[in-house]
Amino acid sequence: MQIRLLKFVILTGFLFNAVTGYGQPAGFNYDEAKLPPYTLPDPLVTSAGKRVTTTSQWEKIRRPELLKLFATQVYGKTPERRLKTRYEVILVDSMALGGTAIRKQISVFWTEYPNLPSLDILLYVPKNRSGAEKPPVFVGLNYMANHSVSTEPGIVLSTRWLPNREDKKVVNNRATEAARGVQQSRWPLELIVSKGYSVATAYYGDLEPDHAEGWKTGIRSVLDPPTNQKSDSWQAIGVWAWGMSRMLDYLETDGSVDAKRAIVIGHSRQGKAALWAGAQDSRFAAVIANESGEGGATLSKRVFGETIERINTTFPYWFCPQYRTYNGKPEALPFDQHELLALIAPRPLYVASAQGDQWADPKGEFLSAQKTDPVYQLYGKKGIGPGAWPPIHQPVGETVRYHIRAGEHDVKRYDWEQFIDFADKNFKR
Repeated sequence: MQIRLLKFVILTGFLFNAVTGYGQPAGFNYDEAKLPPYTLPDPLVTSAGKRVTTTSQWEKIRRPELLKLFATQVYGKTPERRLKTRYEVILVDSMALGGTAIRKQISVFWTEYPNLPSLDILLYVPKNRSGAEKPPVFVGLNYMANHSVSTEPGIVLSTRWLPNREDKKVVNNRATEAARGVQQSRWPLELIVSKGYSVATAYYGDLEPDHAEGWKTGIRSVLDPPTNQKSDSWQAIGVWAWGMSRMLDYLETDGSVDAKRAIVIGHSRQGKAALWAGAQDSRFAAVIANESGEGGATLSKRVFGETIERINTTFPYWFCPQYRTYNGKPEALPFDQHELLALIAPRPLYVASAQGDQWADPKGEFLSAQKTDPVYQLYGKKGIGPGAWPPIHQPVGETVRYHIRAGEHDVKRYDWEQFIDFADKNFKR
């Protein structure tokens, strides 16, 4: 009975959070006046208490320290063993999006494990661009499979496990034809392509379905499975971050895009994964985290909205077991999420919030991004600056940028407009 109840809580939590957006559960702190006192560690002070004053010290001493901390205490250690892959271009449409783009569908097969699901990449490349320059590419995972990001009938309808929907567009955990385009508002493909950018996406469930037993049919069934679990073993967030890097592996072989200007992007739990992917994989030229909240961009020590204990209780398969030792004890953290964001330096970083998403602590996301300034300054880069939390629809910052918009936990066209403008400025387009 307890196991069934846990599955119900996890799956209903998934449906509520991933499909409809975060709510604002009662019993949690949403009052700035009730914040407990907290002290944030200085990202430029080593574990030995020495101050970092040069980029060399940061890269050789402090950055590896922080990377190890987040691996062993939060996300788990990514396995070093690489899986052999085979790429197959399944379908190409040179007249996608009304003739403005080339659409490719590519499957990544794990050759040592033919029974593992393939990672199916959907790639759009703009056709009408000036000059011979290859387009930069946004790289991110989607929540409802590739067919959900567009109504184009040529996109293969996924047969993978999906969360059921009340509108019956997903039934018995399988998509119906009516599921096409159900999350297209989160992926404004026409806008992205019209601005001269490619976009590559894949379903995160190809890597590991988002439920407690999802590992059994995913990557973790062959790479460090829970049956061999240690306190610092990777879990689902780590797998999804790993998958973003495997997408980049493919893109480096595709001559139609500029993989050296790949921008990893994620929303909500995939925002957490995008940050972890960007921290580990410096091939990503920029990182964007949209409303990533607890375990993502926001400061855990603020104890505002979602907490470490709540996220570990609701989604015990997201973070490594060691992270649970901080349940109810965020003050014991020897780090905080601003130091994760600092691992992106000197590359461009964008953190975005929504006014209606108090569960993710928008102000904590802003403060976390702002606290990376000293690290970016080592590289001569300007970050958020010393100003106050900005009003809605007034982005701030340069190499590190932040905005909060009106509305709920979601990805809106407004968000993408800011992300594209940010990419334009940082890639000098």
